[in-house]
Amino acid sequence: MTEHLPALQVVIPLLAAPLCVLLRRPGAAWGVYAATALASLAISLLLFARTFDGGTLRYALGGWPAPFGIEYVVDAVNVLPLLLVSVLAVAVAIYAPRAVASEIERPRIYLYYACLCLYLAGLLGIGITGDAFNVFVFLEISSLSGYALIAMGRHRRALLAAFRYLVMGTVGGTFVLIGIGLLYALTGSLNMADLAERVPPLYDNRALHAALGFIAVGLAIKAAVFPLHAWQPDAYAESSSAASIILAGAGAKIALYAFMRYAYGIFGGELVAEVLPLGRVLLLLGVVGMVLGSAVACFQTDVRRLLAWSSIGQIGYIVVGIGLADPAGLRAAFLHLFNHGLIKGGLFAVVGIVLLRTGGTSLDHFAGLARRMPGTFATLLLGGLGLIGVPLTAGFVSKWALAQALIGAQQWWVLAAMLASSLLALVYVGRIIETAWFREPPGGKAAPAAPGMSATVWMLALLTLWIAVDSSAIAGVASHAAQTLLGGAP
Repeated sequence: MTEHLPALQVVIPLLAAPLCVLLRRPGAAWGVYAATALASLAISLLLFARTFDGGTLRYALGGWPAPFGIEYVVDAVNVLPLLLVSVLAVAVAIYAPRAVASEIERPRIYLYYACLCLYLAGLLGIGITGDAFNVFVFLEISSLSGYALIAMGRHRRALLAAFRYLVMGTVGGTFVLIGIGLLYALTGSLNMADLAERVPPLYDNRALHAALGFIAVGLAIKAAVFPLHAWQPDAYAESSSAASIILAGAGAKIALYAFMRYAYGIFGGELVAEVLPLGRVLLLLGVVGMVLGSAVACFQTDVRRLLAWSSIGQIGYIVVGIGLADPAGLRAAFLHLFNHGLIKGGLFAVVGIVLLRTGGTSLDHFAGLARRMPGTFATLLLGGLGLIGVPLTAGFVSKWALAQALIGAQQWWVLAAMLASSLLALVYVGRIIETAWFREPPGGKAAPAAPGMSATVWMLALLTLWIAVDSSAIAGVASHAAQTLLGGAP
């Protein structure tokens, strides 16, 4: 049975989505989604254990061997993204019943859970497939379900946010498809391991350079990399509370994983960093993104929008690690991809609790709430300190790894920009803390948070605290991932 785990990781949520539609009842649909999320987490943990020491699992769909058939691959490169998606899916399942009932119209709740199942299937499929075209297929599954999840937000503004995401996402998907088409025309293969062997002799081919460019731009749109980030602030700010946990925590991270898999697992570090100036371009875009995203976050009055702009800045850190094109940089990129996903998912969960209690997410709605909800806001404080990169937080673990990589590469100007971005993070996190702890709360009673919602924020907070105390397991897998990618094959 265990040999089928890679396929089950995708098949279960794909089957769960139509089952939610057939059942139609909100409670039954939630049960299907919750069971699916738990199954995906169990499978991810089993796969993590099987690949912890750098091993690789390969699964040929339909018994057709690669490169002729579609292959699913589990190795150090994708096991962390798979685990991140699964953990956040379970967090959404625990969080959803009360949040969804308060924000989504009852007749549409079963459709909401169906979209969550499809979104989960898309993200897991991107992570686990070893076929270049399959990445595009699952990318579109996650995008289409993501559009629907955003459109089901609380206000009509959510429709506009979803439409913007649809337009930008369609452009991004088209670019990725063109790049894959060029790859296939040049090599006659779509299997990633096979492509990794066929691409190096073509390093001087302009069509290959164009393929890399199309794929890089397309995935940069999906990941909201500066300057292709315009869709993200509205999408995160207007989506429902439960969906925002996985949208903000995992959506862009999976696109960044896919880019690393393509850029280093297929095209190779030599093409990215030496033949073409892509590595230097990524460093520049990452620096501008980390500073600009953090700076704009400082001026936001809505906490959701503040966290969305913060994500643009934090994505910049990951892009910088990717752009370094060396083992230390890629290791830091994987660490921050995982750690920031957990931190940001937890912060959006806290904002959802505030929305339920006060009816809004502006800074004014946070006034004095830390005194009324000390436990919940302790998790917000921990997450905020993680965004800054304070020692004894998960954010510090990955930022310190990136700082060491930058020092080793003698990229002093990038290190200075990273420190500036962290200082800006201190400003915008400080605004939330000052409002929640030191301002007087408004009069009137606030609705209590549901136990499941509180359990979610504590679960994610404790996970980040565990990583801060002992990051050896995650760091070890991240190191294996970097070495595997720079070896040139998935």
